[in-house]
Amino acid sequence: MTREEHYGGFYGLVPLPVHDGRPLVLVHGNCQAESLRVLLGTPSSPVRTVRVPPVHELTAADLPHLDRLLAHVDVLVSQPVRDGYRDLPLGTAQLAARAPRTPRVVVVPVLRWAALHPFQVIVRSPESGEPPVVPYHDLRSLTLAAGRPPLPEVPSPEAVREVRAVSVRELQERCARHGALEVADLLLAAGARATQTINHPGNDVLRGLAERVLRACGLPAAVDDPGRTLLDSVHAPVLPEVLSALGLAGSGRPGWTVAGREVADAEVREAHLRWYREHPGVAEAGLARHAEVAAVLS
Repeated sequence: MTREEHYGGFYGLVPLPVHDGRPLVLVHGNCQAESLRVLLGTPSSPVRTVRVPPVHELTAADLPHLDRLLAHVDVLVSQPVRDGYRDLPLGTAQLAARAPRTPRVVVVPVLRWAALHPFQVIVRSPESGEPPVVPYHDLRSLTLAAGRPPLPEVPSPEAVREVRAVSVRELQERCARHGALEVADLLLAAGARATQTINHPGNDVLRGLAERVLRACGLPAAVDDPGRTLLDSVHAPVLPEVLSALGLAGSGRPGWTVAGREVADAEVREAHLRWYREHPGVAEAGLARHAEVAAVLS
């Protein structure tokens, strides 16, 4: 299947969902946005949706297709996207302004939650790209690569809870800054099922967010179970000591699951340490970016 066929409604290869009285919703953002669209687009949903490319894949050639779709959109559900993103008019406010029907705008936050994975961070390095095996960084590996005193392999209970508190605070600050729907309580309530990785929330969280989107539109908040795990490509290790510190049941997960393949955490660390040697400066930049959490865990 080609990219155009995968996004057939967006590219006009298949008709848009038939107008049956339900509002048409465009969900704009990254992979979390597409998972949210899946939940909003189930057969019994009170809205209609169209699968669209993630914002970081859109190009100038896609703008006419985006404008064609915007002409029919009743509700724009968007993560906060800045104006001029990648030098294109893809910002949340820009899309809302270009939509002739003046859609209702519902802003949803980008979800990042480190409670279950306190050492895991995201480091953007356009020059170097992503490390091998998994696109996530471990503060323990970053510290070793940077020649700093090593972090403990197992965090203290107090450090685990403090990292969770940092996640709550940062998420609430982002929601307030962008006028986004609140979600921290959904992540807290989901416990050990909150996330697969730091930026891949579990189904419980995504369904709760989808229900809040519908309520924000004044619609019945009925969201079907998708029958599969969304954002399922990568599952990160979870230390049993982390679960214990958070008062959660379970034995944790010692290794990674990547595209259905079990990968030992030691294999990931070894590959990443090699990669840091080949890309000097990335480890130091990552530690500077996440200095607060690194200090909590030290």
